[in-house]
Amino acid sequence: MDSADAVVDSAAATTDSAVTEEAAPAEEAPVEEVTAEKGFTQILKEKFIEGGAFFMSFVLLALVLGLALVIERIIYLTFAQTNTEKLLEEVEGALNNGGVEAAKEVCRNTRGPVATIFFEGLDHYDEGMDMVDKSIMSVGSVENGKLEKGVSWISLFIALAPMLGFMGTVIGMIGAFDAIEAAGDINPSLVAGGIKVALLTTVFGLITAIILQIFYNLIVAMIDGIVIKMEDASISFMDLLVEHNKKNA
Repeated sequence: MDSADAVVDSAAATTDSAVTEEAAPAEEAPVEEVTAEKGFTQILKEKFIEGGAFFMSFVLLALVLGLALVIERIIYLTFAQTNTEKLLEEVEGALNNGGVEAAKEVCRNTRGPVATIFFEGLDHYDEGMDMVDKSIMSVGSVENGKLEKGVSWISLFIALAPMLGFMGTVIGMIGAFDAIEAAGDINPSLVAGGIKVALLTTVFGLITAIILQIFYNLIVAMIDGIVIKMEDASISFMDLLVEHNKKNA
């Protein structure tokens, strides 16, 4: 009996030990994941510093200025959007009830390029429909230019960031070959540092260009949407003025 009890106790101890060993990695997993997450951020900072202060500072400057322009354009374009159908209904109601001045007041109290175009058209209503058409086209071109303001600078930073990275790459490779020439021997330890710096500048330059390119496409899509709404609203507005002119003729 004593030997049987000993065997049972030994088996139980072995089972408890196995369960404990299986549970230990499960408990340590979250700690390792947190360490890995913190390590990625730290590694990113270290690699940025290792890339060299001179060229990395220019790449960082391109990213900061590009993002500043992106934020400004997105905010401007967001406020430039107008519910054109609602505005046309309000202008039509104001024309029928209060005349041109009432419609101009509606446009004056509405933000956005569409309301500005409507206001200029109504302001030249007494001069004839031809002048209204010309004023709408002129103001539409001006408003289109305002929408695209600063977009060319974003495209400049998109092109400039990888160029700066490539320049850092070329200079890093030149430094690596200078080290080989000075040592008179091809030793991997001599060229590894220069090549690493060269590749890091290229990587961060490409990352900057990719980030800005995504926002650039977003901004262009927003501008195209607003311009299409402007053109459609201008056509409907001209039809509205022609009908109003026939009623008052």
